[in-house]
Amino acid sequence: MIIFGRNSVKEALLSDANVVKVYIKDGISGQENQEVINIIKNSGVEYKFSPRAYMDKRANFQKHQGFIAEISDFKYCEVQDIIDFANAKGEQLFLCILDGIEDPHNLGSIIRTCECAGVHGIVIEKNRACDVNSTVIKVSAGASNHMKVAKVANIPQLIDKLKKSGVWVYSVELGNTLIYDTNLKGDLALVIGSEGRGTRRIILDKCDAVLSLPMFGKVNSLNASNACAIALYEAVRQRKVVQD
Repeated sequence: MIIFGRNSVKEALLSDANVVKVYIKDGISGQENQEVINIIKNSGVEYKFSPRAYMDKRANFQKHQGFIAEISDFKYCEVQDIIDFANAKGEQLFLCILDGIEDPHNLGSIIRTCECAGVHGIVIEKNRACDVNSTVIKVSAGASNHMKVAKVANIPQLIDKLKKSGVWVYSVELGNTLIYDTNLKGDLALVIGSEGRGTRRIILDKCDAVLSLPMFGKVNSLNASNACAIALYEAVRQRKVVQD
């Protein structure tokens, strides 16, 4: 798999991502670019300066900012790894479950927001969902290298297990309960539905509640990544009081 973009390549090199080789555009200049080149040289990873035409073609003519890296396929984790990570930090679980997010741009944006909000991990389903690919990594601006992502075969079964272990599970969807009227402290999992159909009924029925964001315009829904960001930061607002 390849990733491209200055920040994506930089974060991959600074994280545990298995970078195999880096391509740098011939004649690239600028302080920010030089900082990344220095990181590349100090990392010991093989690198090569290449013509722009080659770089453009390798990135499928998407914006690469002069940096392309070959990396091993994204390494997924287990849900238990995410729980163990939260426990090791001495923090209450903060989990995001994605039900059928298929747009790589949405997934990349969600990963970036989750990483910024201090979410311990993301869960996606093995089928009917976008994988963490090069586009996702690019859109996440390198956040995917710092975010644990688990794949599961059955989200409803996962929700049952989480609830039995004391985790509150809420879906962010059109419903009767405003998210601002809900206590989001404690071990928490927020479910975000797909771009078109929202959260599946079988999952909604498993959740402790369906939480809504207030809508005052003529359009009655938000983009999945936008809704996720608002919901996550309402949880951050509430939970930050506890942490302080």
